[in-house]
Amino acid sequence: MISKEQFEKEIDIIIENAIREDVGEGDHSSLACIPAGVNGKAKLLVKDKGILAGVDFALKVFEKIDPKLKVEVLTQDGEAIESGQIAFYVDGSSQSILKAERLVLNAMQRMSAIATKTNTFVKKLEGTETKILDTRKTTPGIRALEKWAVKIGGGENHRFALYDMIMLKDNHIDFAGGITKAINKTQNYLKSNKLDLKIIVEARNLKEIEEILENEGVFRILIDNFNYEDTRQAVKLIDGKCLTESSGGINLDTVRKYAECGVDYISSGALTHSVYNLDLSLKAM
Repeated sequence: MISKEQFEKEIDIIIENAIREDVGEGDHSSLACIPAGVNGKAKLLVKDKGILAGVDFALKVFEKIDPKLKVEVLTQDGEAIESGQIAFYVDGSSQSILKAERLVLNAMQRMSAIATKTNTFVKKLEGTETKILDTRKTTPGIRALEKWAVKIGGGENHRFALYDMIMLKDNHIDFAGGITKAINKTQNYLKSNKLDLKIIVEARNLKEIEEILENEGVFRILIDNFNYEDTRQAVKLIDGKCLTESSGGINLDTVRKYAECGVDYISSGALTHSVYNLDLSLKAM
């Protein structure tokens, strides 16, 4: 996983790029009709039900747009929200509030949707030892926000990108000439380049599980697209020699049954790629 410093850098890049994209040379709508120096107040109004996410990100945006803006937070990231609730008030330059408005809303609506969906998976897994993971199936350019939202919703993050963990999937294995060759080549590569990265290997059937177990140094086995019975058999074969992860079309209807097979993790791209934004508004007062 990436460090806290790397993560913060990603967030800074997102904010900088979003301001460049949205504001450009200036917010001419506000500049045209609101005199400089005029102050105002706005509230973040919740118009939906779910888990709130993105408040801390909003604070970073307001700070970047105008350090003089004052924010009174009433609802924290990770708290359950209902329609009609107020998440925070922001007070200061009216031009600055409007300049930040769309970036704050776009981020918070999507982050809240992801946190809400993640939380539904987490609740399905209550009473088991299994944890829900996200994937790299994220929106280009805002991965850090979406993975942040998964954490807020009670899930855990898989690798951040291609550079912080080795994941040998079916195509890597086939191109390398097989599972053992792929693992050996990977271990030699890591040693040659003085890299300390965990290795996950995907298995497509029980025979591949057996071959993976013949090799040392595998951190986790990805049990991909297995049915319940084969998943239970895979967990039994692995027998704690490394961690286990189920994946492949697992949804809210099936996630509990896969967890009951005894896997350590379940990964789902649906946490980030199949959500509907929560309805939030920033309203002047």
